[in-house]
Amino acid sequence: MSQVELPTVESESPAKVSSPMAPEPTSKRPLGLSWRASNWFTTLVVGLGLATDTLVYSMIIPVVPFHLEELGYHSVSALTGWLLFAYSAGLVIFTIPIAMLSEHYNARQSPLVFGFIFLIGSQIMFMEAPNYTVMVIARVLQGFASTMVWVVGMALLCDSTPEKYVGRQLGMAMSGMSIGFLAGPPLGGGLYARFGFRGPFICGVIISFADLVGRLLIIERKVALRWNVDPMANQVDAMAPADAEKNADTPANVTLPMQEAEQPMIKLSLLGVVTRLFKSQRAIAVVAVTFLYGITYSAQEPTLPLHLQSVWDLNSKKVGLVYLASVVPTFVSTPLAGWYSDKKGTEWISVLCITLALPWFVVMILQRSLALFIVAFALGAFFFGALLAPVTAELAAVSRSIEGVGYGHVYGAFNLVYGIVGPVVGGQMYAHLKHGWLAIMLLSAALLAVCLALIFCYTGDDPLLAKLMRVMRRRRLS
Repeated sequence: MSQVELPTVESESPAKVSSPMAPEPTSKRPLGLSWRASNWFTTLVVGLGLATDTLVYSMIIPVVPFHLEELGYHSVSALTGWLLFAYSAGLVIFTIPIAMLSEHYNARQSPLVFGFIFLIGSQIMFMEAPNYTVMVIARVLQGFASTMVWVVGMALLCDSTPEKYVGRQLGMAMSGMSIGFLAGPPLGGGLYARFGFRGPFICGVIISFADLVGRLLIIERKVALRWNVDPMANQVDAMAPADAEKNADTPANVTLPMQEAEQPMIKLSLLGVVTRLFKSQRAIAVVAVTFLYGITYSAQEPTLPLHLQSVWDLNSKKVGLVYLASVVPTFVSTPLAGWYSDKKGTEWISVLCITLALPWFVVMILQRSLALFIVAFALGAFFFGALLAPVTAELAAVSRSIEGVGYGHVYGAFNLVYGIVGPVVGGQMYAHLKHGWLAIMLLSAALLAVCLALIFCYTGDDPLLAKLMRVMRRRRLS
């Protein structure tokens, strides 16, 4: 019987080439392998994880200040800021080991499932906390659980997504963050008003179990490749449908993309990763932008409820409704910014987002009208929230450009610097300055101006500053 020679595959294609280096699968083909390993399902699961995480995080933002007042605590804005900082401390403490272990063992699903246990435990612990100290410990543990989603989940998404679609898929996954912040504050405020302090936490535990289903169903790309399914290609090895059905339970030769088959993964130490990142101006710039973005965003979290209460006498339920104005616009802006990043590069959309967001932070200083404040809050959030999509896409590009630096490493850096000091800075400024809200908004505007300069000079494969210099050089020569 004659043999039929299959066509060879281009090395730049995400399709597969047989590799003797990969292990033979011994179990049956998983049910629903193609859709469970697809980048669309991965985007859905990661987006759901981000939604659950931000929902659990944000539900207590309009609740905690009022609960602390009921317990008889003073300097509530500062105490709320420290609680939010405790969450960030959990991120800082656990991000580096989780990022390094995830890349070293190339493990994604198991850390996500493991993080679920701590997410549930931290919510129950906070709900039953007898004093402020236990609340702080619970928030640290919640930060640990969140690290799994923000580091491992984002890396998992990039693992299964073709490079040209990374921005789009990250933007769509980031919509989960918008959903969480959309539902969290009003849901938390309403449940607190109706059922008391335990209401928001019981709701959070129930929603977390839906998140667990997705984490258990997902199949990593490295597992799918054993069955000739590559999420990068969104296709199975070329074969007739009848043959595919007949061979569904028979392990085929394991296939890998040519680059993966020929080049073993380089595993760097923590020092090696940090060294390579610090050698890249592009990497330093995007990490710095993430840090400044995090301060700007998270400085408002412990202070906005108190500002709205002080100026317009809003209760926790109404504060939660005001938060809707900052979240609904990002449903449109974040995926749109991710899509544009794939089409034209991260540099253009990043500059546009910051330029159009900055004036609204100044408008939010005004106390003349609640309607004006909400409009400014919404427009600022539309552009400012959209920035997160190109920033995360830029981090993925940094990972691809530096040999040995994986997605887990760069999203570990993202997780490490995002929101690390913002809540404390905001809480302390609001508590100790006569015009605390004014100072926070002016600081935010200044930090955005610094972000704009960094992005203009260093962001993208071809930064805008380099483009401008070439244009000026050509004009001088002509």
